[in-house]
Amino acid sequence: MAGRMRSGLFGLVAALVAAGALLAQTPVGARSPKTPPPPVAAAWPQVTRATIPGTLPDGAAYTPVYFLDERASVGTALDPRGGGVRLVLRAADGAIRELRRGTGRFYAGFTRDGDQLVWAESVTAEDGVTRTELWRAALAGGAPRKVTADTGWVSFENSDHDIVAAAGQLHWTAAARSSTEIRSVPLGGGPVRVRTEPGAWALTAWPWLVSTGSGQRGPMRLLNLDTGQTTTVKAGDDTPDQCGPTWCRLFALRGDDPVRSVLMRPDGSDRQTATDDGATAAIADVAVLDRFEVLAGDSSTLATAVGGARLLIYDLKTRQLVNVAEAASRVSYRGGVLWWSTSGGDNTTWHSIDLRTV
Repeated sequence: MAGRMRSGLFGLVAALVAAGALLAQTPVGARSPKTPPPPVAAAWPQVTRATIPGTLPDGAAYTPVYFLDERASVGTALDPRGGGVRLVLRAADGAIRELRRGTGRFYAGFTRDGDQLVWAESVTAEDGVTRTELWRAALAGGAPRKVTADTGWVSFENSDHDIVAAAGQLHWTAAARSSTEIRSVPLGGGPVRVRTEPGAWALTAWPWLVSTGSGQRGPMRLLNLDTGQTTTVKAGDDTPDQCGPTWCRLFALRGDDPVRSVLMRPDGSDRQTATDDGATAAIADVAVLDRFEVLAGDSSTLATAVGGARLLIYDLKTRQLVNVAEAASRVSYRGGVLWWSTSGGDNTTWHSIDLRTV
């Protein structure tokens, strides 16, 4: 019995000495290793994803600008015959339908209203003035139709809310002297209605506006266009980066610590830290689908070798961080679908994930 007691005592002492040695080797203030975020396949096994070639059948490089689902997309490609930039619809089976083409054209502001695809089309004329028109096309087929050329000094933020479709109307913002124009037109075309709000504003989820350039002009604000209600964002000592009516994004700095990506309600409640290791927003929109914050983290070894950064998504519903890709470039989001590119030599591949299926 005494032998067993001495043996147990010696074992306990040895364990304490080993633990002390480990503590002595750990720098004061060092953080414990974190469990890496799970990959998409483990976190969301039901989600739909796809991989799309970066070229069209005619060999032209293809850049998607809007996804209808994880496979079908709208994108741009140069015409190999010198016809300028083409806007094409690439079906899930790879079939190509050309929507528009022309030299010096720029396409932006994509959105969808039922079976209608909507976009803005800008062309710089010989006089140096850039003019922007709104167009629409039925996804089932038929020629595209111009909605309006009365767009004002349209301003886009590369956001899912650049053009908002609501109740049969298309809404967008245009710059004016010391104010912002909120312009609206029926989807089928017609007279454009203009409402002016003092200051700088951008559209977010309809019917809300969010103030822009707030750093030197006071706190960030939200304005409901239907009711006139104004909400001042309560961020405390932190600086809001972007807000919608449901969530706000903050970048919090404390001393020499890495920046923390924080989400909260506009009234300051329900604060959640998405990451505390320096990861920042990968897209303009905050908490897409009122649930997912898309982040670009530190470059992985793979990303350093081939370009890009680690792509992460923080799920506000489950409070879980998910690893989407190790080396993502050209990250974009529209209408529920997130997409990005990867490069392998001279080849580009596009990847998509339909967050509506999580």
